[in-house]
Amino acid sequence: MAYFKHESAYVDEPCEIGEGTKIWHFCHVQSGAKIGQKCILGQNVNIANNVTIGNFVKIQNNVSVYEGVVLEDYVFCGPSMVFTNISDPRSKYPQVGKEFYKPTLVKEGASLGANSTIVCGHTIGRFAFIGAGAVVTKDIPDFAL
Repeated sequence: MAYFKHESAYVDEPCEIGEGTKIWHFCHVQSGAKIGQKCILGQNVNIANNVTIGNFVKIQNNVSVYEGVVLEDYVFCGPSMVFTNISDPRSKYPQVGKEFYKPTLVKEGASLGANSTIVCGHTIGRFAFIGAGAVVTKDIPDFAL
């Protein structure tokens, strides 16, 4: 195994995890996930089925990366930030399956501040910086603050 996995973490097969990646306490990497090299998944991170994560990505504690989300290289996800993947979720009429998911792309070098929320169906541009607590409801251009 060319990556580190804490004994309390779960990694479902099949998935791909790059060399030098560290998966810390209470994480769950679900089947079909692809995680690049030298990434860090902090405590209690969930990587859903079929998620793609680039190289050198840092995901802080308590973040769930849901199916439909793609993180390119060098993305930073601050503590407890949130991704969504369905724009109008309902409990009584659940929308199950990737045909309901709206894709979210976070481009190279973007930083997503603590407790920010990224509403699905949008793109965060290269090296953009999303402040702590912000709610993103539209596409964000490259280098935006």
